[in-house]
Amino acid sequence: MSAAWRCPACAEPCAAPRLLPCLHSLCAPCLRRLGRLGEPARAGIATATATTAAISVLCPLCDAEVALPPGGVGQLPPDYVALGRGRPGCDLCAQGAAVGRCQTCGVALCPFCRQAHRRQKKTASHAVTELESSKDCGQAGRPLYCPSHPSEELRLFCEQCDQPVCRDCVVDRHRQHPYDLASNVVHRHGDSLRVLLESTQQRVSTLEDVLSQIDGMGSAVRVRAEAVAAEICLFASGYVKAIEEHREQLLKQLEDLKVQKENLLHLQKAQLQQLLLDMRTGMEFTERLLTSGSDLEILITKGVVASRLAKLNSIAYSTRLSVDDSIQFSPQERAGQCCGYEVFGAILNKVVDPAKCTLHGEDLCIARQNELTGFTLLCNDTTGEQMRRGGEAVRVTITHKDKKDCAVKPTVCDNGDGTYHVSYSPEEPGLYAVCVCVKGQHVQGSPFTLTVKSKFRKHQGVFHCCTFCSSGGQKAARCACGGTMPGGYQGCGHGHKGHPGCPHWSCCGQVTKSSECLGPPNDSSQRSLLRTVAL
Repeated sequence: MSAAWRCPACAEPCAAPRLLPCLHSLCAPCLRRLGRLGEPARAGIATATATTAAISVLCPLCDAEVALPPGGVGQLPPDYVALGRGRPGCDLCAQGAAVGRCQTCGVALCPFCRQAHRRQKKTASHAVTELESSKDCGQAGRPLYCPSHPSEELRLFCEQCDQPVCRDCVVDRHRQHPYDLASNVVHRHGDSLRVLLESTQQRVSTLEDVLSQIDGMGSAVRVRAEAVAAEICLFASGYVKAIEEHREQLLKQLEDLKVQKENLLHLQKAQLQQLLLDMRTGMEFTERLLTSGSDLEILITKGVVASRLAKLNSIAYSTRLSVDDSIQFSPQERAGQCCGYEVFGAILNKVVDPAKCTLHGEDLCIARQNELTGFTLLCNDTTGEQMRRGGEAVRVTITHKDKKDCAVKPTVCDNGDGTYHVSYSPEEPGLYAVCVCVKGQHVQGSPFTLTVKSKFRKHQGVFHCCTFCSSGGQKAARCACGGTMPGGYQGCGHGHKGHPGCPHWSCCGQVTKSSECLGPPNDSSQRSLLRTVAL
């Protein structure tokens, strides 16, 4: 190569870099100096366990915990992407830069050697292609040989072992394993890497947006702190020595609160920036591999690349900012004694936490048609304590699940002590979706399903033991239980056909006295049943 690759850790030239699972490449001396996780680095630790279980080490470039294979650093895959950077030198004279490659011999040729290659009788019929793309200028086109059979070129791919193999391998260690030509399977494995790459790109975009919000929130915290500081100074200017001292105390509390919020934002920003840096490193390496690597290089390296990208994509992170700019000053708040004087004014940093707010009420999920009902919202801070003051932005929506144009307009009453009473009267029965939000975020239990039942129907009949007794023996009197008696009696009687065996309502047959009537409304047959009531 025209410019030898240099190790990013020691800056020394290296001809055979090895690729760590974090997608960083190191030279062999630096790899041998890696120490076990939790132990000081010492020479030979990475190779001393070549025949034992895998060990975990820290990458000197990104401080990521990576596991070496059981075979030690020698089993790490070569970094073909790093080796393929830049234009290679001529393989015949080793002096000039290569401008072409013989498709038959697989050697890179400078302009002079290319002409000589075409003039020689043995090689005159060989096809020589120009090195134009970055893929041509790298390792693409050069044969890669099997480490177990150095004279055999890697042209096949074992599906069961998920690795490139040679012809001797498929009749030896990989006998009866399904395999195919590397050129036939590289597209499928390359597509899987592209899917992971697209997922990582989306996460990078989300992380960049969150970091931008963090910067904006940091500025908002500072602006808000400065505004509160000015308000505090204006309030305290009317007092003498006691008030001046009280003002300094308030400013110190505000500064501590601002520093606390900025430190939390800085911590979240640092964590997300490190995750973003790791993702960008993985993306850049994967893009270089897919654009500059040969088919075999992609297949050899795709395992560690896919593992790294999958691990980065599985890292959980919160897109919600760790703090907000809710810093308030209350001049009416009693602040105790200062220099013998009672002073007022305090900083309020108690912020409502929607995730800690709760809903209370009997039959919270059940209501009756055209009946006024409601529930209570209890607002708590981040520690779970009640706010003890009102003024929060509470929004409640109640919409019918089946009828999109059917909604209930609730009334929210601020009680001034951190509780809010929500009342409503649904006009249509059915299932409703109830959303309760504080500061634009759902509270505990929100959203929930509200079942609105039809208006409570009172019984129009009589709760009797049987029709014969309640009607005084009239034959025409009937009961909703469907029972009859011999002799032409249309109603039920003790021990006769259809009698439920216990007292029941004549209008619907229900056996529970304090129940809702289930009989059909406005039914002509109901009039016959009402005769029992009149009697």
